[in-house]
Amino acid sequence: MHVVGSIIARLGSKRLAYKNLLPFEGKPLLGLGIEKLRQAKRVDEIVVSTESELIARVALDFGATVLARPDELVLDDVPSIPVFQHLVRHYPCDVHVNFNINFPLCDPAVIDQAVELAALNEESLSRPYAAWAQTRACLENYGDPVLISAHNHEFEDARAGKTDIHTLEDLLETYRLKQGERPAELLDWINAKMAQGEHTGSR
Repeated sequence: MHVVGSIIARLGSKRLAYKNLLPFEGKPLLGLGIEKLRQAKRVDEIVVSTESELIARVALDFGATVLARPDELVLDDVPSIPVFQHLVRHYPCDVHVNFNINFPLCDPAVIDQAVELAALNEESLSRPYAAWAQTRACLENYGDPVLISAHNHEFEDARAGKTDIHTLEDLLETYRLKQGERPAELLDWINAKMAQGEHTGSR
């Protein structure tokens, strides 16, 4: 069974600018997503679908294949299924799994679980919504792309992570979940420096 893992990433984000390129654990979310797919045992090939040269170059830095997304699939109201169908036409596979890089704390085992369940049920979706997988036959005969049939095959998996990053506050909460609480003295010091307009970073 040949499995293609994908990330669909546009440059624009209405709520959090350049979200896919923002850092977490010292790497862009896109790069971390590529690494998660690479760590998944069931994924054979990794493809990033994008309209952005900048995102494409970052994806290449992390060793992914890049597929240029046509203009008609870049609009805000385009659902994910047509983007997946376009990707699978160019990169044929038995199962396609999309990783939502808004979940940087996701365990790669969730991606594998989505693949395995899709192979049995034609489609699967983790809850929280970090991994969404379909067989190629499912994608080719999907029907209405707005009516997501994967909701009939959801599986609960807390390893997907708690935070779905859409805003700056979401990203900060993800950092807090990963790093834990900081000493109050350190936070007070940072807040005082910021209030004074001083630069607190190291050189």
